[in-house]
Amino acid sequence: MKTPWPDPRKVWVPALLLLFFLLLAVLPRARPGYTVVLVYTIVMYVILTVSWALFSGPTGYISLAPAAFFGVGIYASAILGRSLPLPALVCVGGLISACVALVVGAVTLRLRGIYFAFFTFGLVELLKNAVLWYEVRYTGTRGRFLIPVSNNTVYYVLLGILVALLLTAYLIRRSRYGLALQSIGEDEEAAAHAGVNVTLLKVMTFAVSAVFIGAAGAIWAVRLTYIDPYIAFDPLNSFLPVLMAIFGGLGELYGPILGAAAFSYLREILITRFAYHYMLLMGIILLVAILYLPNGLVGLVQRWHQRAWRGRHANT
Repeated sequence: MKTPWPDPRKVWVPALLLLFFLLLAVLPRARPGYTVVLVYTIVMYVILTVSWALFSGPTGYISLAPAAFFGVGIYASAILGRSLPLPALVCVGGLISACVALVVGAVTLRLRGIYFAFFTFGLVELLKNAVLWYEVRYTGTRGRFLIPVSNNTVYYVLLGILVALLLTAYLIRRSRYGLALQSIGEDEEAAAHAGVNVTLLKVMTFAVSAVFIGAAGAIWAVRLTYIDPYIAFDPLNSFLPVLMAIFGGLGELYGPILGAAAFSYLREILITRFAYHYMLLMGIILLVAILYLPNGLVGLVQRWHQRAWRGRHANT
């Protein structure tokens, strides 16, 4: 009896991922300088986007809270940066953001639709103004300086966060919890009647996504060297992950990764070359993507794959 051949996708996809991360690991030695800064900026946006999609993708809840968790991580790094080593600082930033997400999620995840989106965006403004009031009233300053670290250190920490995030997202997606999250997005009432603890699952997934956003904020703070509430709680960090995820497509795990990588690279190029017109150009690109790529880059990849498959079978 012949031994069946394994599915090629189960072999070459992990092999390509391993090769890709090995190339990323040696990048600082091969291409130091601006390339490292560009790549870790892209990695940071990939972390924000995949973390957002981890919760909002399967459930259908549009969260505008990433900027809040990112800012919490930044201020955790600013306050504790002189007393904790960098690895502990990153972990603490993620844990504090998760605690905030647990409290906020327990209160707000009973809301649905646009009400949840409004509340999560209001959380960003609430935290920004609360921190600003505290800084001005009790410290007498508006911002804080941080001890900078090398670009290579920021790069490797962000890369480690990304690897942990992708493993977590993959395991959740392949588990019964991922199936339960999908059922919430399809019909929440039916999922509740089927025995899914809807509120608990939503709150826990919301907190898990916040861990990685807060950890990214903690290491991003030392890259900035100076922060204030307007920098830390920038509302753009709430909207960009949503746009990047839609640009990539939410149907597959690699969709938000493709969207964030392509969108952030394109944004960086347009900012550097068309500083006065890049917002207009980004708007045009988004309109074209919405009109002609309704399923994002994932839909484009799937169409290419289907055409290649049909062409291969037509020749046989």
